Amino acid sequence: MTTSDTDGDTAEPPARPPQAPAARRPWFAGATALALVVAMVGAVLAAFVTPLGDHLMKALLDEPTCPGKACDGKNPQNQGCGEDARTFKPEINNPALLQIRRSEDCKAAWARIERGNPGDLVTVKVAGGTKRTSEVEYGDDQFTHMVAVPDGDFQITACAIPKAGGKSTYATYCVHATEATAWR
Repeated sequence: MTTSDTDGDTAEPPARPPQAPAARRPWFAGATALALVVAMVGAVLAAFVTPLGDHLMKALLDEPTCPGKACDGKNPQNQGCGEDARTFKPEINNPALLQIRRSEDCKAAWARIERGNPGDLVTVKVAGGTKRTSEVEYGDDQFTHMVAVPDGDFQITACAIPKAGGKSTYATYCVHATEATAWR
């Protein structure tokens, strides 16, 4: 017996059985996993190409990121040199609260002024080596970039130099340190 098209009935194709959501969209799970991997790789790469990455590399490698001459002129915070830094800061007659910071791992030193004013300068120089100078731009403290410190005996001089006509009331003030200084 054949069906007739005269009464408007048409034969429908048989219905497909319902599929599970993951089976209908297998690409969704794969795309999610790929996005997660890309995000993780991006975060790791970003960490290694930023100042934070310098600290991460130091922690991972257990070595300074710039020992010796490679540290010369670099920011001690960005290189992770503050991690093991020791300080010499005279407690008496130190009107600028001037200090010298030294990292044995980085084989470098830098100076910091804690009681300055905008326009004041802070300098650090290693005998026979380079000299670095930084200016207090705002607030009352500033540190210099690093100078390489040789192994063995060395002499470091740091100075706080007030801006002419500025707010600081102290005269130029310097401190000296050597390997034998009482570093804390």
